[in-house]
Amino acid sequence: MQVKEVLKAKANSTLFSATPVTPLSEAVITMADNDIGSLVILEGGRLAGMLTFREVLIKLSKRQREHRVGPTPTFSEIRVIEAMEPNPVTAVPTMEVDELRRIMLQHHARYVPVMDGNTLMGVISFHDVAKAVLEEKSFENKMLKAYIKDWPGEEAPKS
Repeated sequence: MQVKEVLKAKANSTLFSATPVTPLSEAVITMADNDIGSLVILEGGRLAGMLTFREVLIKLSKRQREHRVGPTPTFSEIRVIEAMEPNPVTAVPTMEVDELRRIMLQHHARYVPVMDGNTLMGVISFHDVAKAVLEEKSFENKMLKAYIKDWPGEEAPKS
């Protein structure tokens, strides 16, 4: 199975994005309101990075530690560029899903942009991959059971 098949099977293919100068507070609201775990960060129509809740939490905890003595800057003063991953791991549509799984595990990436050259095709989450693999295995299992059941000269076990 290839990455492009997982993209086609996604129930919601809407891409949510922000720019590097978007206030982090606005990005978090967008993510929460749309029940998504990541935003694609675009600059000039090109992929500039990824923002996930993981990067948001890391940035907020770092900022809080830095400002324990004295006033802490407000959440709305932080920009996406301060928290985003500027060089996210990417996939290509023809990549095999097993390779994508390996890369996601190796890099602890829960969300991976799919690029066809410089064109952003979508984002695949670890959940999308798990669902696609489960459905594929389920289909294979059904086919194998049907094949065994229809084996010439064999009677199917009675249940």
